[in-house]
Amino acid sequence: MYQKIILAGGTGYLGTVLAHYFRFTCKEIMILTRKPRADYSNVRYMFWDGRTQGPWASELEGADLVVNLSGKEVDCRYTPEAQAEIFRSRLEPTHAIGTAINACTAPPNLWINLASSTIYRHAEDRPQTESDGEYGAGFSVDVCKAWEQAFFETETPGTRKAALRTSFVLGRKDGAFPKLRALVLTGLGGHQGSGRQMVSWIHEQDFARIVEWLLQHPEQEGAFNVAAPVPVNNAELMRTIRRAFNIPFGIPTPAWLLAIGARIIGTEPELVLKSRWVLPERLQAGGFRFYFERLEPAVNDIAGTRL
Repeated sequence: MYQKIILAGGTGYLGTVLAHYFRFTCKEIMILTRKPRADYSNVRYMFWDGRTQGPWASELEGADLVVNLSGKEVDCRYTPEAQAEIFRSRLEPTHAIGTAINACTAPPNLWINLASSTIYRHAEDRPQTESDGEYGAGFSVDVCKAWEQAFFETETPGTRKAALRTSFVLGRKDGAFPKLRALVLTGLGGHQGSGRQMVSWIHEQDFARIVEWLLQHPEQEGAFNVAAPVPVNNAELMRTIRRAFNIPFGIPTPAWLLAIGARIIGTEPELVLKSRWVLPERLQAGGFRFYFERLEPAVNDIAGTRL
């Protein structure tokens, strides 16, 4: 039984996944949020502004785990204002948590910071691993590199640290999957762009299991690719989702139309068109075993049609 887990910025999708996962194995789950909610069961909420120290900082004393999930949603148009907020909403909470941990008499055992597999380049030629992956260029990559730098440059001698370079998370209630499901159900679930761009993904249950695995393995630290070991291309992703909902056909969306549509709905085509081909080299070398290694069982599980 864990004593205390802190989820900073934990009211979003992945925070909800982790709170649900640990609800029976942790005595207290503390969620730091700008909009506190009513406590329930063993879940408590506490206000923080993500920038300055306050009463929340003392809650980190003696914690088993701190997970920082803070950050503005990147599913938006990259205006100058949005870009500044994307940076600020990641870097400031990371610095604030590092300051709080360094002030602890009994610092947390493990600090996990969310990161992104977008740090790697567009890759259609070979997969990217932690040992030989090549960083890309552009705004999204700059965010990822600055985010990890802010995390790893903080000295926390009493606290182990791990950055989760997370891929596309498959989940029932939030994230990208409900949007793709909606496209499929309206007949627009064909491939996007060329369909050849690779999609690394992770089932939400395996995401939570990776967090616990890191907590249980004190020898593990550093950056980890959080992705299932069998990625697919975009065309196969959409085909698999269509099969799960018995939709035989989906209209493809060419890149030029994606650019127009992205502008209309307020997002960036890069989120769909970039080829993210990432493998979990360090997790597998450390002995982690995925429940969902292949896409079809994962999608069927999420869709509620288990094979």
